Amino acid sequence: MYFVIAGVILIALNLLGIGPFAAWNWEFSGDLWKFIAPFILAALWWTWADKSGLNKRREMEKMDARKEKRRRDNLANMGLDYRTLDKDKERAKKFKSAQQRRIDEIEGKRAKQREENRESLLGSRFDSKQDSRVPDPAAQPPDDAKR
Repeated sequence: MYFVIAGVILIALNLLGIGPFAAWNWEFSGDLWKFIAPFILAALWWTWADKSGLNKRREMEKMDARKEKRRRDNLANMGLDYRTLDKDKERAKKFKSAQQRRIDEIEGKRAKQREENRESLLGSRFDSKQDSRVPDPAAQPPDDAKR
């Protein structure tokens, strides 16, 4: 692409009459090769890039990058991977704080339930001053002695 741009600039400078390019002529046996050389180099570059697989590799890298970005975005939208949002610090901060609020809410409910269970157990226990032991039948006088 750069060779094509250089060739177009050379032609424009010649047609506008700027610098030493204005003196170049368009004759086949003259300076025509100077105008054509950048376009020939561009064609050779594109041929080599296609044959060597350079273009295909670049295309595959772009496709893989798009696929990875789409995957990260989908995970982030589902709330499964906030680390990918670190590039956008504000969104990551909001996401983390929302997650923490959910955790705090759940833990608050659990703590309340534990306290209710504890109070229920404490209220249902025997008074510690009461004798909760079962009387020993051997220690009691026999029924015959009472008559």
